[in-house]
Amino acid sequence: MRTVNLIIIHCSATRSNRRFTVKDLESCHNARFHNKGIGYHYYIERDGQLYATRDEDEIGMHARHYNAHSIGICYEGGLNEKGQEADTRTPAQKQTLIALLRCLKVDYPDAEIIGHHDLPWVTKACPCFDARTEYQHLQPLALEQ
Repeated sequence: MRTVNLIIIHCSATRSNRRFTVKDLESCHNARFHNKGIGYHYYIERDGQLYATRDEDEIGMHARHYNAHSIGICYEGGLNEKGQEADTRTPAQKQTLIALLRCLKVDYPDAEIIGHHDLPWVTKACPCFDARTEYQHLQPLALEQ
């Protein structure tokens, strides 16, 4: 098992009134990454359906210099109907995401949960919510208490 010290949450940056299925994501990433598959390890569709899209032992393609030691999770959405950045997670997506994070923390207890925008060079709002704060109870220091 590779060393993982970050769990990075992303959004697909797609409008809340349009579907962007795992098949759509696969087509998009295959075009972008020259048929190397989906860059995230997990994808959560609007209905809460979870897809394992890349083996955890395989380095992802979702966070430039941080791929080697991170797990990437993406949820469908991140833009409102007008195309503006927004937390568009459905209750089902939130439920699936917290369950996934709890499972990942069993295998990677020292991994910090962050949003893509928390990385130093990222200027976009992805994942359009504050993952560090929302999941602070799952962060390494919180688990020790």
